[in-house]
Amino acid sequence: MLVQQQDLGAEYYSLGREEILDRISQRKKELQEKVLILCHHYQQQDVFQFADLAGDSLKLAKEAAAISDREFLIFCGVHFMAESADILAGEHQKVLLPHLQAGCPMADMATVGAVSQAYKELLSVGIAQDEKDMVPVTYVNSSAAIKAFVGEREGSVCTSSNGEKVLKWALDKGEKVFFFPDEHLGRNSAAALGVPYEQVLLWHRGEFLGGHSVQELQQAKILLWDGYCEVHMRFLPDHVRQWRLKEPDIQIIAHPECPRDVVSLADQYGSTETIISAVKDSPVGSKWAIATEVNLVDRLRRQHPDKEIHLLAPSSCQCTTMNCNQPVNLLWLLDNLAVGKVKNQISVEPEIAKSAARSLEQMLAI
Repeated sequence: MLVQQQDLGAEYYSLGREEILDRISQRKKELQEKVLILCHHYQQQDVFQFADLAGDSLKLAKEAAAISDREFLIFCGVHFMAESADILAGEHQKVLLPHLQAGCPMADMATVGAVSQAYKELLSVGIAQDEKDMVPVTYVNSSAAIKAFVGEREGSVCTSSNGEKVLKWALDKGEKVFFFPDEHLGRNSAAALGVPYEQVLLWHRGEFLGGHSVQELQQAKILLWDGYCEVHMRFLPDHVRQWRLKEPDIQIIAHPECPRDVVSLADQYGSTETIISAVKDSPVGSKWAIATEVNLVDRLRRQHPDKEIHLLAPSSCQCTTMNCNQPVNLLWLLDNLAVGKVKNQISVEPEIAKSAARSLEQMLAI
């Protein structure tokens, strides 16, 4: 993501934690009729505590879009989330990101140029007679440009909670499905639908025809882009086995961005909202090992002291790009709004937004 965050200056960097939090609280009260603060579940607690709305990426964008009386939507998440919010927000609303370098490495693994080239290669060897014969499905963790590419080809966005449903729709619609950018959500969804392993191929970025023969591509039903989440890749099958030996009665739940060999060993898998509900609804004394970002796991531990909650991996698994949004960045944004200055606005070009909205609307229709 080729953006540069403005330096905040010595005035802000010299502030202590408590002063920063106190000033954010004051500014939020002052601007409460104009500002709505949205926080993703992976956001650190010092920022998350100021959320007016909390949730996963698409839930936040949809809920924010339903609130029309706030001019400024501050999205404490990453760039693609702010783009989705801008696409769904009203024309009178502005979406702001506390730190412009809060991006998503996985989303950046599938650029619209690289995906377009992949489609051209497939057409050139007759794998698809027309671009629309190859149904594109993009995870919501993707750029607005990718969502627009999908919308123009009558495909759909999916989330970690509805990946299976959207993939089934795509398989019913066309002969082949191209799923991007997350290999693991695609593979886990395909496995849940019973798609044979040999009919699912991994498309290797930068290799002609994704590194496959024409015959292999002809036999495949699903092509998976080789993107991944750096956080969820840190969870390993051995982590599951070690917890089983240590705590035989523990429940293991994994996010579907985890590799297939981890998800297949877990008791359950699902989106952040699914994980939250599973822990919340479990009996007192339940034991959990959770394979997802550490800030969410730590928050669940604080919220449910009557349960034993652990991170599945032995070391911290933090989304470092999400963590770019520090409390001082939120304060800086609010201070500027207080004096009429709009900083770090995320704005999607109208034509891209129009096509991207089609892919989002298709998902909602499914």
